[in-house]
Amino acid sequence: MRWLTAVPVYNEAKHVRGVLAEIRRYSPNILVVNDGSTDGTKELLAAEPGIARVDHPTNRGYGAALVTAFRYALDQDYDVLVTMDCDGQHEPARVPVLLEAIHDCDIVSGSRYFRDFRQDTPAPSDRRFINATVTREINARYGLDLTDSFCGFKAYRREALEKLRITETGWGMPLQLWVQAARLGLRVKEIGVPRLYLDPNRAFGGMLNDPAERLAYYRGVLAAAERDVLPGLPAYDDLPACSECW
Repeated sequence: MRWLTAVPVYNEAKHVRGVLAEIRRYSPNILVVNDGSTDGTKELLAAEPGIARVDHPTNRGYGAALVTAFRYALDQDYDVLVTMDCDGQHEPARVPVLLEAIHDCDIVSGSRYFRDFRQDTPAPSDRRFINATVTREINARYGLDLTDSFCGFKAYRREALEKLRITETGWGMPLQLWVQAARLGLRVKEIGVPRLYLDPNRAFGGMLNDPAERLAYYRGVLAAAERDVLPGLPAYDDLPACSECW
């Protein structure tokens, strides 16, 4: 099995070198998608040997960086794509666990709420509430059984990437992913990963700093994802009503 570990990066000069040093211990093939960083991250990456890099000239968003990683993995004919963040929340030592788990499914997703770990840190209250709310709504509406709908630490089979049509460029990208995964009948598995918030005050930016606005945005992403055109599938307009959703 040939796999790629991809890391979306935006203004991560504080963490990027240490994270890449750890990833190298577990993954021989690394892609960094530099999403328009302006803090010196690009210059640090230029000095990193043995990595592939794609630079977005301007900041396009978290989802856009992952879409670039999807396309790269397909173009370079990788069997599995692993994605992880660069802010210290994800432990590269868990990459082998993801790879082991994907043998009988299409997407393996880390969950910070699947089980407890010694190194867990408290999640900011607004993030935990929104995650729990959105995860409950996704499960009720799309028949999934998730415990963490936002974790970016994932592994994807090539066959899954070929079927997905992700267009959401922002933080809500994982929600479009789950709707499409449900519609496509992809096999999904969660594995427990530590819950590490090194900077609990880190902001989303703009209106998403307001929890109510953020929740409304996420629900809008879910609603829009039902209208996505997917190869060989009808529009997703025959779902039963769900009193807990939207």
